[in-house]
Amino acid sequence: MNEQEIKEKLKNYICSEIIKNEDYPLRNDEPLLTGGLIDSFSLVHLAVFIEKEIGVKIPDTELSIETMDTIDTMTERIMRELK
Repeated sequence: MNEQEIKEKLKNYICSEIIKNEDYPLRNDEPLLTGGLIDSFSLVHLAVFIEKEIGVKIPDTELSIETMDTIDTMTERIMRELK
């Protein structure tokens, strides 16, 4: 799976399952946690989705603003595991 495919999977999941608005124009650099779009409970669901759909387990200690605030930072973290 390449970087663009991961970003699309994340964006689709976040918009449809967390934000509940498939038409939301989510940008790859848009702050999710600090911007108030998702909360810590949603972050856990997102981590489960990443593990099931992409095959990368993000440790609980890394479920933070530094690694999970934007689609770009999530993708960077995921790509490190896939390389």
